[in-house]
Amino acid sequence: MTAPSQCSPTSAPGPDGIPYSTWKQVSRETPSILLQILSPLVSLGYHPASLKGSTGIVLDKPGTPSYESPASFRIIVLIRPVSKILEKIIASRLLLAARSKGMLNPNQCGSLPGLSTYDAVLTLFNDVKTLQRPRLKVSSLFLDIKPGFDNVDNSTLARIRREGGIPRYLDSCVSSFLGERSCTLVFQGAPGSPAPVNVGAPQGSPISPLLFLLYISPLHFKVPCGLMI
Repeated sequence: MTAPSQCSPTSAPGPDGIPYSTWKQVSRETPSILLQILSPLVSLGYHPASLKGSTGIVLDKPGTPSYESPASFRIIVLIRPVSKILEKIIASRLLLAARSKGMLNPNQCGSLPGLSTYDAVLTLFNDVKTLQRPRLKVSSLFLDIKPGFDNVDNSTLARIRREGGIPRYLDSCVSSFLGERSCTLVFQGAPGSPAPVNVGAPQGSPISPLLFLLYISPLHFKVPCGLMI
């Protein structure tokens, strides 16, 4: 299992306080133990309720003139490392299935292995130079979707997955992962009790970037790639 080795040892632990280094040591001593624990969960499409709780560290945004609005703060979400290992396994399988079904636009760069923002910049630069050679006028439209993860509608995402032909067990994995989640906010004066989270994909999760890409994938196919007049 390569998922534990891909995890950063410097990442903060989640609500259980168990860091990645502990799970890496467990994986080194008994390589099969995580496979025995997590494989049945993937096969059954089940994400345990004990792994769905997260801790939200509330931080002030520097330079904000007033802190009366919730927008003046940002939240760092901490998830249990063992849950992240499970999510990495699901994400790798979901990525293969989404690509094989043509659900991800080939022009998508970022949040995918082997393609980054650097590739997107080079592609745009090449397209602009190619169109400028015959003295065509070129313009680009940039859209900033924020906050993206927080506004993912789970029912819409479920429809996209099923219409795209994602295998049933992976669809169940994602539905179980996103359902009945909770988060405990940590800041001065907070009650310290978990609050339900009914919308969005959790920040800090290895699978959330891919889920967001699937959520906005219809935009890639509806917006024309280019228009020359």
